[in-house]
Amino acid sequence: MIRIYTDGAAKGNPGKGGYGVVLLYKNRRKELSEGFRLTTNNRMELLAVIKALEALKVEGIPVTIHSDSKYIVDAIQKGWLWSWQKKGFKDKKNVDLWKRYIPLHLKYKPKFIWVKGHDGNIENERCDRLAVEAANALDLKIDDVYEAEKGIL
Repeated sequence: MIRIYTDGAAKGNPGKGGYGVVLLYKNRRKELSEGFRLTTNNRMELLAVIKALEALKVEGIPVTIHSDSKYIVDAIQKGWLWSWQKKGFKDKKNVDLWKRYIPLHLKYKPKFIWVKGHDGNIENERCDRLAVEAANALDLKIDDVYEAEKGIL
C-alpha cells in the first residue's frame, strides 16, 4: 500500500501559501513541496493531493491519503465532488484543481483518512512544516488561475 500524507498552508488566506507531501511505499520515502505568492489554504490542500498522485509511477497498488482537510476529505468521501461535477461546478471554488484531480481519482481510486491537524501525527506534522517552509521561501511561484480570477494577472 502507498501511504500519502498531505497538508497545505496559507498566510492570510489569501496570502502566501504552500503545500507539503510525504509519500511512503515499503522502505521508500519521498517529500514534495512548493510555495506560491498568493493563494488559499484550500487550494494548497487540494494541490498537495494532486501533486502526490501525479508523483506516483505505478498503478494497481492501493493508495491511502491522510489529510487534515475536511474540505478535501468530505468532498470526496461524501460524494460532493461528483454532485458538483454534474452541476458543472456552478458557484464552486477551485474548479481548475478539482477538474485536475478527477482523472487522478479515477486512475488511483484513493481511500481518504481524515487526521486531526497539529495533533502529534508525525507525518502530518512533517507535511505542515514542508508547507510552511515552502510558503516562506524566496522563490514563490504564481498560482496563475487564482491570480487571474482575482484580476491580478
